[in-house]
Amino acid sequence: MRESWGKLLGTREAGPEDTNVVQIGVDEIVSNPFQPRTVFDESGISELAATIRTHGVIQPIIVRRNNGRYELIAGERRWRAVRSLGWSTIPAIVKVMNDAQTASAALIENLQREGLTPIEEAVAYQQLLEIHGLTQESLAQRLGKGQSTIANKLRLLHLPESVREALLQRKITERHARALLALPSEEIQVKVLNECIDRGWNVKQTEERVKSLLTKLQQGPRPKPRRKGLSKDVRLAVNTIRQSLSMISKSGLTVDYKEQDDADFYEFIIRVPKK
Repeated sequence: MRESWGKLLGTREAGPEDTNVVQIGVDEIVSNPFQPRTVFDESGISELAATIRTHGVIQPIIVRRNNGRYELIAGERRWRAVRSLGWSTIPAIVKVMNDAQTASAALIENLQREGLTPIEEAVAYQQLLEIHGLTQESLAQRLGKGQSTIANKLRLLHLPESVREALLQRKITERHARALLALPSEEIQVKVLNECIDRGWNVKQTEERVKSLLTKLQQGPRPKPRRKGLSKDVRLAVNTIRQSLSMISKSGLTVDYKEQDDADFYEFIIRVPKK
C-alpha cells in the first residue's frame, strides 16, 4: 500500500490557518538551506518577473518562521523574480514545519517541477533516502518513477567532482556522464571529459571513445618487441671474429677490443698498437 507524502512527513490535512495568505517583506525571507536547485536560469527569472509585473504573483510562496525570519519552503523562483522587480512584499502562506519536513517539502516540490539538472535531481533523491530511511524502491513508488530511474541518477554521484560540475553547468548531458561511468578510474574519466568538452563530442562520439579505451585497457600493455634471432651466417661471422682475436692474443700481440650487442647488429671495435 502506498504511503502518502503527507503521512511520511508528519503533516496533517490543511486547515484554514494553513491557507491564509499574508504579505511578507521580501527582505525578511531567506533561501531554504535544503534547496536542491543550485543553478537558477537568470533569463527564466527575468521572464517570470515580466509575467509577475503584468499579472502579479498568482501562486503564493510557502515559508516557515525560523530564527526570527521567514525561510522559503517552496517558490524561490517567484521570490527571486519579485526581488528583481524591487517590490517590497510578496504573498505567502506560513507553515509550521521542522527541519526534516521542510527539507522533504522543498525536495519534493522541486522534483515535481521541470528544470533540475541530473545532478541536482540525484542529490535530492539521496537526501530523501537519508532523511526518511527509504529504499530506492519505496522512494520510486512515492515519486511515481521507476526504480531504475532513481538508481541511474544516484550513480551520477559517484563521478569525480569536475564531471559532476560539468553536468551541473550543462556542459555535458546526462548520457555523456553515464558513458563516463564505464571508465575504471577518476583520472581517465576526467581526461575523457576534457576531450569531450574541448572537441564538442556528441553522445555517440563519447561512447565510442570510452569503448576504444576500454578495449585497449582489456588488451593490456603491448609486449616489448622480441629481439630477432641470429641467423646461422651471423653466428658464424661473430664466432670467427672472436676466435681470430683470441688467436692474436695467444700469439703475444696485445689487442684491445670492445664488443657491443645491439638490437640490430653486433659491433666490434679493435685496437692494435703499432709498437
